[in-house]
Amino acid sequence: MNLYHYAAPAAFYGLAGRLIPWFAWGAALFAAAGLYISFFVAPTDFQQGEAYRIIFIHVPAAWMSMFIYMVMAFWCAIGLAFNTRLSFLMARALAPTGALFCFLALWTGALWGKPMWGAWWVWDARLTSELILLFLYVGIMALWAAIDDPKRGDRAGALLILVGAINVPIIYFSVKWWNTLHQGSSINLMQAPSMAATMLIGMLVMAIAAWLYTIAVALVRARGLVLARERHTEWVQKIIKEA
Repeated sequence: MNLYHYAAPAAFYGLAGRLIPWFAWGAALFAAAGLYISFFVAPTDFQQGEAYRIIFIHVPAAWMSMFIYMVMAFWCAIGLAFNTRLSFLMARALAPTGALFCFLALWTGALWGKPMWGAWWVWDARLTSELILLFLYVGIMALWAAIDDPKRGDRAGALLILVGAINVPIIYFSVKWWNTLHQGSSINLMQAPSMAATMLIGMLVMAIAAWLYTIAVALVRARGLVLARERHTEWVQKIIKEA
């Protein structure tokens, strides 16, 4: 399989169209399984009761908000280094979904924090850095919208994304670097997880669902961006006529 072949917009458009249904159905199936495990199979937490079940949405959303940003930074670095059009388009396609997961992480965190801490919001290091991440997502999309020239917008957005990437490790390590209210990670690659196996499985299944959903939606959005950028080319005009 020649990956360089799919760097061409026309080839990528066709490949993305074939992949979208697989990722979309996979996301739906994993989400259904994850929600069932999370809310009907996983045991009740002995300290937090039923309120803890928000973690099955909150934690995967927080993971994805950081992961998507780093993937955007990767595509921007590739785009700046090799001047590849699709790299910048992939970053643009991922940004709205990253912002969605970031907002979802903050919102579900507030719902979880109210019964646990007695407040909807505290200026905790992790919460504050996650809020900054949301501002970065919104600021990047606003910057793209404000610049009429797509190429200039791509490069300006890429620079902001790369500078803002320093915030992601701050989010991740904030509970270790500072004394925060936010609990530490329950999953660590260096040691056994500090939660029941059923809880861990439910959380990981939901994370896979979020990952598959992200890919499906990003490919849909990328196809739209490709059509907009290549609208004057012969192959796009052919697609428009056939539609």
